[in-house]
Amino acid sequence: MELRVKKADPEAKLPAYAHSNDAGMDLYSLEEVEVPPGESRRIRSGVTMEIPEGYVGLCWDKSGLSMNHGIKVLAGVIDSGFRGELVMAVINLGKEAYTFKKGDKVMQMLMQKVEQVEITEVNELSDSARGEKGFGSTGK
Repeated sequence: MELRVKKADPEAKLPAYAHSNDAGMDLYSLEEVEVPPGESRRIRSGVTMEIPEGYVGLCWDKSGLSMNHGIKVLAGVIDSGFRGELVMAVINLGKEAYTFKKGDKVMQMLMQKVEQVEITEVNELSDSARGEKGFGSTGK
């Protein structure tokens, strides 16, 4: 599959896979942005892309940023029809401010096939073994 990417800013770094068998491609910061504890920030990538029809870009944490600094990704769905600049949203759940420098990895994006479903309103749903049991219903 081809992913067409255009630089919205000449200083942008194109998305890239760190290893040939990685599921997610890294997205990079175009600017320096400090994210104080408990706050969210938008970080420009400087790139636009043409995700093929029938696919979606799903944005996920970088494991090191998440585990070591409490940086979590927000707003992680990029639809195939979107052609604007990818602006990455993150929140700092850690105890110290974290600064992204220009060119730093911010998040990773996975391309996944999407199926559109037919939505049908019904009066009843079929029974299942789990039923309506939710949060913690399967034990520890």
